[in-house]
Amino acid sequence: RFYCDYCDTYLTHDSPSVRKTHCSGRKHKENVKDYYQKWMEEQAQSLIDKTTAAFQQGKIPPTPFSAPPPAGAMIPPPPSIPGPPRPGMMPAPHMGGPPMMPMMGPPPPGMMPVG
Repeated sequence: RFYCDYCDTYLTHDSPSVRKTHCSGRKHKENVKDYYQKWMEEQAQSLIDKTTAAFQQGKIPPTPFSAPPPAGAMIPPPPSIPGPPRPGMMPAPHMGGPPMMPMMGPPPPGMMPVG
């Protein structure tokens, strides 16, 4: 007799054709998927628990975004807020600047190539 761990059941016969038929069945495939889904969730939760414990013990420093910025620090506005163009940035066409043209050649200093 063959025992399927995923389905928690014994097959009536232990022949290759019976195993093949069982393993290609809908319920077996769902059980395999559920088994690995549960395993992945357990692994993720374990990693979260370990990270949380390490952070609480002070082994992981807080991220730079968790603390307020120092007094006098300037935070640039998001791109959607109109304002003067920031250094290294071309003004948007609606700000009266030249229309954006495809870049040819190397990018100017301070600009990262895309791609």
